[in-house]
Amino acid sequence: MDNLFHLSLPCINLVETKMFYVDTVGATLGRYSNNWVDINLFGHQITFTQAGKFNFNCPNYVFEGKTLPSFHFGIILNVDKWGAMYSKLNGLNLDLVTQATFLKNKSGEHLSFFVKDPNGYMLEFKSFKEPKHVFDL
Repeated sequence: MDNLFHLSLPCINLVETKMFYVDTVGATLGRYSNNWVDINLFGHQITFTQAGKFNFNCPNYVFEGKTLPSFHFGIILNVDKWGAMYSKLNGLNLDLVTQATFLKNKSGEHLSFFVKDPNGYMLEFKSFKEPKHVFDL
C-alpha cells in the first residue's frame, strides 16, 4: 500500500450517501455500521458519519474568475478516467458544475469538475496535463 488519503466527514443520510458513492460514482463499500460507512474512492478512504445538518461559514471562493466551493474534496485521475467519469455523471440528473480548465498554459494546468453529494459536499474530479505538476507552486 502506498500513501493513502483518509478523510472523515459528517453526513445527513447514511443510506443516500452510501448509494451516491457506490451506485452513482462507482466507488466500493468498505467497513460500515449503523452510524458510519467507509467508502473506497479510487484507493482512498472516506468515512461518513451520521451527524445531521451542518453549516459552514464561507461556502465559496473565486479562482481564475470562477466561483468554486471552499469546502470540497476530490480525486486526481488520468485524463481517460476523468473523461469517462465526467461523461457518466454529466448524463445523470445531478447537481454538477461543468468542466473547466484551470491554470491554462501554466504549471499545474488541470481539468476539473464538481458534483454535489447527498450531504451538500462538493466532490471534485481533477486531471492534470502533467501529473508531475500536481504539487508545483
